[in-house]
Amino acid sequence: MQIVIALVFGAAAGGLLHYLQGGRSSRGAALAPVLGTFAGGFTWMALTWLGLTTLSPWLWLASFAAPLAIVPATLAVLTRLRATHDEKERARLGIA
Repeated sequence: MQIVIALVFGAAAGGLLHYLQGGRSSRGAALAPVLGTFAGGFTWMALTWLGLTTLSPWLWLASFAAPLAIVPATLAVLTRLRATHDEKERARLGIA
C-alpha cells in the first residue's frame, strides 16, 4: 500500500512542476501529473522487484527523486518539440 505515497507524491510534484516550468500553453494540464505519477510508481515497482523493502531509504529516495528528475526534463523536451513543430507548421501554411 505504500506505493500510493509514491504515486501521490509523483502527481503532486508533476502538478507543481507544470506550473513552475514555462510553456504551459503548449501542453495539457494533466501531462505533468500523469508523468510524475508514472515515474514515481514505476521506480517504486522496479526497486521492489529488485528486492528493496519499505524499510530501505533508497526505495523512498529514488521514488521521490524520479519524478523530480524526469518530469522537468521531459517537459522541456516536449515544449521545445512543440515550438519547433508549430513554427514549421506556420511556415507551411504561410501564417505570419
